[in-house]
Amino acid sequence: MNGVLPDSGIRDLIRTGAISADPAIIPEQIQPASLDLRLGTVAYRLRASFLAGRGQRVMDRLADVQMHQMDLTGGAVLERGCVYLVPLMERLSLHAGLTAVANAKSSTGRLDLLTRLVADGGTEFDRLPEGYDGPLYAEICPRSFSVLVRPGMRLNQLRLRQGQAVLSDGELRDLNAREPLVGGEALIDNGLGFSVDLKPAGGDLVGYRARPHSGVIDLDRIGAYDARDFWDELRTTEGRLILDPGAFYILVSRESVAIPADYAAEMAPYLAMVGEFRVHYAGFFDPGFGIGTAGTGARGVLEVRCHEAPFVLEHGQVVGRLVYERMAARPDQLYGAGIKSNYQGQGLKLAKQFR
Repeated sequence: MNGVLPDSGIRDLIRTGAISADPAIIPEQIQPASLDLRLGTVAYRLRASFLAGRGQRVMDRLADVQMHQMDLTGGAVLERGCVYLVPLMERLSLHAGLTAVANAKSSTGRLDLLTRLVADGGTEFDRLPEGYDGPLYAEICPRSFSVLVRPGMRLNQLRLRQGQAVLSDGELRDLNAREPLVGGEALIDNGLGFSVDLKPAGGDLVGYRARPHSGVIDLDRIGAYDARDFWDELRTTEGRLILDPGAFYILVSRESVAIPADYAAEMAPYLAMVGEFRVHYAGFFDPGFGIGTAGTGARGVLEVRCHEAPFVLEHGQVVGRLVYERMAARPDQLYGAGIKSNYQGQGLKLAKQFR
């Protein structure tokens, strides 16, 4: 059946060798609809980001852009504003009809840590065509904070698709009629639209702005850092916020969204013309997201970067959309059900490293 491969399908690919790794893949890497990818033991500092290009290998192109090599075994700092290439522990051998797409994990995006998948013969980031057979690499560019990384850390994840899986707007409306995807009226236009919440029900805290010149963040230290050392709180009662060029913001969607068990979703930008900013669409939304005992959904955390000019963001302004896809089969485990899911039932929330 066409659709996104669930955890059982990923395990089948590991068993047959279509997904392999050194060292072997651990159970914690397998999510309901994706596979976490692990950093290897070395990082290459680059002069510039690059793609291998059709018919060319990443390692053959490396000499053109490499500045120096770093051993990650004992931990190493990736500095803010620099670009690195890290070979991953996993490799793929995709059969006909099977494609793959990568995305940053939620905590990676909330740290403004640009992480993209690079592969041999690649002409675009984060996309692998059917028949791809080769190694995988992560390009990493810390934008707001320098980070300490080690081998085995999982910064991005891979989703595998058999055939076409994306729901049309008509199919999405039918799904919403059967299983409401959002509290209130659903804005469906090339996916499920969502807007920004700048008038919270309680209090006046609407988001956070990354502080420049902060310290290093060890990605393994959960709840270890005082948020005030890295973030400025943003408060308003006016329902609007002026975004500063070059600044990075954590905001939250006005809508609570849900992902039914037989579907998955991916955050995507709404329109390039809506303003001088971009919603950083890090993270896949797994089956079961926002579906708890109360069944009320969960907010989408928005990672926003302003570009060339200051921009006034208004409460309720549409800033992004969720593109829904069919699962090829229902996962054995859903998001937040018996697995460690850091952001189930979330509201406005920073990455898990902050308290």
